[in-house]
Formats: sequence, structure tokens, C-alpha cells
Amino acid sequence: MTFAELKQRLSLYEKLMRLDKPIGTLLLLWPTFWALWLATEGQPHLLLVWIFALGTLLMRSAGCVINDYADRKFDPHVERTRERPLAAGTVTVREALVLFAVLCLCAFAVALPIMRDVWQLTLVALFLAGSYPFTKRFFALPQAYLGVAFGFGIPMAFAATGEVGPLAWTLLAANIFWALAYDTEYAMVDRDDDVKIGIRTAAITFGRFDVVAVMTCYAITLAILGVIGWDLHYGAGYFGGLALAALIAGYHYTLIRGRERDGCFKAFRHNNWFGAAVFAGIVAELNLRPWLGL
Repeated sequence: MTFAELKQRLSLYEKLMRLDKPIGTLLLLWPTFWALWLATEGQPHLLLVWIFALGTLLMRSAGCVINDYADRKFDPHVERTRERPLAAGTVTVREALVLFAVLCLCAFAVALPIMRDVWQLTLVALFLAGSYPFTKRFFALPQAYLGVAFGFGIPMAFAATGEVGPLAWTLLAANIFWALAYDTEYAMVDRDDDVKIGIRTAAITFGRFDVVAVMTCYAITLAILGVIGWDLHYGAGYFGGLALAALIAGYHYTLIRGRERDGCFKAFRHNNWFGAAVFAGIVAELNLRPWLGL
């Protein structure tokens, strides 16, 4: 294999892992960072931050590969996905499965420094990442399952820093509703194609109530996060972050109310800022207010 051919293969693998589209990694990373900061009261060890950041990237990449493997017969019929490497036939099934296995092994290896505390949860996370794509065959709300898969860094972060208690599971519940909101926006982009090929999505299940459902899920997410802040006696920093996230959710309404593909996709991608706003509130509460003597 020449250097040019190797470069081309690596470029195809990069697209298969969606390394050129970081939004998915960010949507996994923000709730993981929420958990790390809450579990350590704003003082996470730098090594843990790096471990969870790298683990998130690897798990998201593995999830993308197995998702495209599961959907390889559907993606050629969907406008947005027909040029994906497996759908276009530029990467073989064998290559995809080998890449998935390598990514899972790398993710497992990254967790080795904290394996004593979280190895069982790591196995659950790998199972969730591998099984999620197949839930679209039979589950009316696969986005809820995605919320568990995308949020499983939350109990792992608590396990790595102490005990997995009610706070961890409450935070995971908030993430499930957030995932329902943003991934329904994502599913609204492909709804017409998904109906034709028989895939189940929240956008199809909610039907004409899809916009209401999305906004309700945002509201529930913020309500759960608000209860967490109230229970922990947090103040203006934390709730300021939630207020900013609420404004962002309101902006998403303006993007999805017409149900145009471009608007729905833009709203989905913009959820990076929703997660960042919540994280900024946590940092403001735990790191900045004490430093300012407030």
C-alpha cells in the first residue's frame, strides 16, 4: 500500500468515526464534565479529566462505527447518510468491525488507571454503545436509550471519585431528557426517509407533537437540574448557567417550529452551547464564587 493509499484509508476511517464532526463527542463530554465537577465539588484531578475526555472521544467514535454497521442497509436510502463510508461501499464491513473492536479495546485501556473503581460500569458503557443502533428496529423512543448511553459517563465519573449515589442517577435522568430533546431534533431532519425505510425514531413517535415534545424535554431537563442545584444549596452562579441554557432552548424553538431540515439540524448542533452553559454555571458556582469570596 502506497502512502497516498494509506492516507486515503485513514481519511475514510476518520469519516467513519465522525472525527470530522465533533458535536457528538461534545454532547457526551458535557454531562461527563458536569458529573466530574459535581462529584469532586469543583476539584477534579487533572488525570481524571484527561481519562474521561479521551475515553469519551473513543467511545463516541466506536459508537459511530457500530451505528453505521447496523444501518449499512438503510443509510444508502437516506439523503443525509448515503455518502457515509459503509453506505457508499468505500469501507468494508470487516474493516468497520475491526475498527470498532480496536476502539473498544483502546477505551478499555484508557480506563485502566481507574479500573478498580469503574471496570463494571465500563463494560456496561461498552454494551450500551454497541447495542444502541439496533434499538431503532423495535423501540419507539431510541433517543431515550441514547440518553442512557451518552450519559453513562455520569455514574462512571462518580464511581471514579467516590460513591454512585442518588445525585449521579438524578443527573443521568436529566441527561436522558436532554438527549430526547436534541436527538429528536436530529431525527426530525431524517423523518421522511426514516418513515420510508421503517426505522423507529422519537420524531416519528411524537408525530405532530414533536416540537412540543422537544420543548417539554428541555423543560424537564432544566427542572431536574434545578432540583439538583436547590438540594445542593447552590446559588446565582449555578442558576445563572441554567437560565442561559433555558434561553438557548428557547432559541432552538425558533429553529424547529417550522420543521425545516436545516433549522432542525442547526438546533441539534447548537446543543453544544446548552451543555456548555450548564457546565459554565457549575464552574461559576464551585470554582469562581469561592475564589471571589462570594
